[in-house]
Amino acid sequence: MEQLDVKYYTNYGAPELKQVYRNYLVRGLVIAAAFHFLGAGIYWGTVYLSKEDEGARTIRIMKYSELGPPPSLQDAAPAVAVTSAALKPSVGIPVPVPDAEVSPEQTIATQQELSQQTAPIVSTGTGGGAKEEIRIEEEEPPADYVPYEKAPEPIKQVTPKYPDLATRAGLEGTVWVKIWVDKEGKARKAVVLKSDAEIFNQPAVDAAMQWVFTPAMMKNGPVSVWVSIPFRFKLTTGK
Repeated sequence: MEQLDVKYYTNYGAPELKQVYRNYLVRGLVIAAAFHFLGAGIYWGTVYLSKEDEGARTIRIMKYSELGPPPSLQDAAPAVAVTSAALKPSVGIPVPVPDAEVSPEQTIATQQELSQQTAPIVSTGTGGGAKEEIRIEEEEPPADYVPYEKAPEPIKQVTPKYPDLATRAGLEGTVWVKIWVDKEGKARKAVVLKSDAEIFNQPAVDAAMQWVFTPAMMKNGPVSVWVSIPFRFKLTTGK
């Protein structure tokens, strides 16, 4: 009895676990193979049955006599009714003119005669045949801010005339004038920005319109800009 117990305990452990492992492994492989073959059988069975369905289709062959007549072309495209005949154009049709109505003096200059004609020369009237300088006027003033690389510099400054009434009244003040300087450096327009006394506005504007500047320069050439100039009216000592 003791020998049987010892043999039982020696077989239990790793050898028994290995045997159980082999049994479950074999069973798993058999079940997996069965599912694999079952899925493959279902797939190929479906393919085979679908091919049989396609081959079982019946084709009915009709004779030429069983076909009906073709549709009429007149019924397919309805006729378009024309209301009236198209009128022929009357513009551009030459009308013969009797020879008696043709003026013999009326002729058309040829290309050679036109090339021999000279263009008129406009002179200033001072002699020497100098041509008149054509100046293209700028119709619209520039924007309030125009970028430039070189600012305009005054080359001719005119002092405004002191009003007599302001002189007798002993008035002094400053007028800030905004001047539109065109591409040639000439004053095109003057606007009063700020003034200490209204009596000095018109003399300041009249003097600003006589100022001459060097034109403002940009990389592409001269540009027209606005410049602000203060005109100070101050009485001299002794008046």
